[in-house]
Amino acid sequence: MTADKLTNLAKEQHGVAAQQSSARRSGGPVKRFGPFGRFVLVTVGLVLCFSGPLYHLVRVAANSQLYSHILLIPFISMYLVWLKRQRLPRHSEPVRRLAALPLVAGAVVLVGYWFAVRSASTLAKEDSLALTTFSFLLFFIGVCCLFLGKETLRAIAFPIGFLVFMVPFPAFLRDWIDVFLQHTSAAAAYAMFKLSGTPVFRQELGFHLPGFSMEVGPECSGIHSSLVLFITSLLAGHLFLRTPWKRAVLALAVIPLAILRNGFRIFTIGQLCVHIGPEMIHSNIHRRGGPLFFVLSLVPFFLLLIVLWRSDRVREKTNPKQLGV
Repeated sequence: MTADKLTNLAKEQHGVAAQQSSARRSGGPVKRFGPFGRFVLVTVGLVLCFSGPLYHLVRVAANSQLYSHILLIPFISMYLVWLKRQRLPRHSEPVRRLAALPLVAGAVVLVGYWFAVRSASTLAKEDSLALTTFSFLLFFIGVCCLFLGKETLRAIAFPIGFLVFMVPFPAFLRDWIDVFLQHTSAAAAYAMFKLSGTPVFRQELGFHLPGFSMEVGPECSGIHSSLVLFITSLLAGHLFLRTPWKRAVLALAVIPLAILRNGFRIFTIGQLCVHIGPEMIHSNIHRRGGPLFFVLSLVPFFLLLIVLWRSDRVREKTNPKQLGV
């Protein structure tokens, strides 16, 4: 490059810098924020718009055993995105037409919530929080589609989808899960009593044992520990497994594990009441023994995870292209 060309290039750069400085002084249009900066600003605005419902959600989660996990979900999602920061595409053009569906769906849910509040029928607190939180989540997905590129969205699809666990169960869904776990756990406990040779007579959720009777109540469904285990299975599958069907197997295995865990807990309490005394129904193993049985259910869960993880590693060595390595 000649000296004249270097001089001309220096003049052009100086001119551009002078124009930018002049634009700043005159209030002219200067791009201060890139796509990510605009994404952050719009997200902050969205959070402010939903600040009331989100504040109530935090209060409910802080005082509820069932929804205590909600407080951790956003931080887990952000951590998962942070783990992928080195692999995120540097330049990814957003496909803004993808934002239409979640934005329209979010508006429909919000309008439905407004009509439900205005109607004569009362709306349960869980239903209210479920509608407003789900609407917020749909709007957030729409904002992601507006400002983040298609390749970026594909790379962080799991952390974004993971935010669905911020949404509380609607009352009807929570009740259905409770009833399902109650009846299936009672059936599992009945099978254990039969296998152990303990005389037992079952009437739906009630058990008549020698010198003692008990009933499986809603608090015995183990819905919270089952939900936590399901969330753990999704995270473990995302972090450690590469084959989609193996991730599905790990997640679906939570259902029989939850049923067997609850059944074993009912069986254990029944045996204690029969062999020690009926007062064991009021013991700590009944009232506060949930975490102990949850830890026991983690043993077969992690054994299954290890088996699936090792099979993935073997498959990766034999056929790395099939796993996208």
